[in-house]
Amino acid sequence: MPGETPSTSSAADVSWTDSQLVTECLSGNECAWTALIDKYKNLIFSIPIRRGFSRSDATDIFQEVAAQLLSELTRIRKPEALAAWLIQVTSNRCTRWQTLASREGGGTDEVLASSINRETAENLVLEAEREQALRSAVQLATPQCRQLIRMLFFENPPLPYQEVAAGLGIVTGSIGFVRRKCLDRLRSHLEEAGFR
Repeated sequence: MPGETPSTSSAADVSWTDSQLVTECLSGNECAWTALIDKYKNLIFSIPIRRGFSRSDATDIFQEVAAQLLSELTRIRKPEALAAWLIQVTSNRCTRWQTLASREGGGTDEVLASSINRETAENLVLEAEREQALRSAVQLATPQCRQLIRMLFFENPPLPYQEVAAGLGIVTGSIGFVRRKCLDRLRSHLEEAGFR
């Protein structure tokens, strides 16, 4: 449950703060490690994908970043800045892969056709930070709101209101009202996190 703390439950939850997750990881709680990776897997994976890497290379980069996180977990002084740290480490790892690919001469699908410029990389980092803030805010929402947001905004194509209503067990006519309440709460969570 979101209100539980590491001292009251051994099953970690992605809604825990990064400080709680890091503390529990350091104490050997494997569930906390799983929750930490679950919380940030989309963030880490999205960076190499946006920089043009294949899914296979993005998976390798993800694994390298996760291994680096595990090895450096004891040195993280500000767990509340973990998302920014992960973005920077992943971006650096991508740059390293690009540099190695260009030195090896390219020619395979693992090699990127062109190098990314600094401004584009910075924009990707900012975009990744915004996306992670959105994912974190969605995790703070009620289960009904999380499901509604997923059905309306993350399904491709978005589900019709009739299917959303059936999935939530509410009447179709109340979807607009429930959506407004959920989006208002989501906006509030984002504003609390510093996004306007």
